[in-house]
Amino acid sequence: MTQIEVTKGNKIAKDRLWNIAGMIYDQMKEGHIPYLEVSSRTKNNIVLSKHHKVWKYGDDMVTRSAKDLGGATSILRSLYTIEFIGDMIRSGKSSTLREMYYISEGWGKAKFPTQDESNRLAEDLEIITTSLREDFKLRPEEDGARVIGDLTLMEKNRKGEIKKINCKDDVGDSGYGIPYNVEEEKVKFKSINAKLIIAIETGGMFDRLVENGFDESHKALLVHLKGQPARSTRRFIKRLHGFSKLPVVLFTDGDPWSYRIYASVAYGAIKTAHISEYLATPSAQYLGITPSDIVNYDLPSDGLSDNDINALKSELTDPRFTSDRWKEEIKLQLKLKKKSEQQALAKYGLDFVTDTYLPEKLSEMSII
Repeated sequence: MTQIEVTKGNKIAKDRLWNIAGMIYDQMKEGHIPYLEVSSRTKNNIVLSKHHKVWKYGDDMVTRSAKDLGGATSILRSLYTIEFIGDMIRSGKSSTLREMYYISEGWGKAKFPTQDESNRLAEDLEIITTSLREDFKLRPEEDGARVIGDLTLMEKNRKGEIKKINCKDDVGDSGYGIPYNVEEEKVKFKSINAKLIIAIETGGMFDRLVENGFDESHKALLVHLKGQPARSTRRFIKRLHGFSKLPVVLFTDGDPWSYRIYASVAYGAIKTAHISEYLATPSAQYLGITPSDIVNYDLPSDGLSDNDINALKSELTDPRFTSDRWKEEIKLQLKLKKKSEQQALAKYGLDFVTDTYLPEKLSEMSII
């Protein structure tokens, strides 16, 4: 039988959610129109936290007030969701965001019209309570990424048993699968024998580095980001860097959307700015592919689309890309009108990326 466990995080989250319900009750008891305030989740309300060195929400607030039908419905949904989360914590169950959306079909007027609405409400409650969604027992649809390298950790399984896992010797070719909850009560790091952490965008390149034994030849811990990384992946990298103090580098495709993957890992994303200090690793560095690589390595490339060009121009004013290096690279890419993928390095053979490209780039960065 699965053990029912209520963690410290679960208890704190439940208490904070109960305080929201209590506040709404008190507002009505005192004859006031109930309302909730939440940070505005827009680009204009993102500021750099000097303390955490990540991007956080500013002071702009949005009020959900029951004085209009939309606000009243939002508050009603909030109360149903708070009750639903409390029930899950008590019963030791968890739910995906998708399941919560369908469960709301039984909430009458409080049911969500779309999953975007239910996802947004879960984010609202995170922001108001300053708790993590994982402490609400809410799971994303996507799972975490894969890890290969000489990292030993302790993971608590669904029966409450502690299992010792080495991410090199105790896993298959696909590596260790990062769970959706990577907090210390679930995953504890025991030891790591590595010199750096490489986060890799594509599965094909991750598999290439694994097959070529780059993790062993260069004592690297390899993390597959699976494109735009899940929250659990970013949190795993953040915790791992804090534990090991090892340099973290991002190896992605050479296009504006991949640069944003790097920015989300290093500085945070607009959607999760309220928890950037838990997810972002500000010391993470961008390894490649860069526009300079397209030129220096004469890489096969594709033309930039109008969306690519607009995204690059937007990044020239994005505070996460204000360094001289980023501005030079983005301007070069706009001049070249080209983008390239990680797999383009295969032009020079299957071993080129591990024998030549990565050692050269890591040496330039003074990492090896």
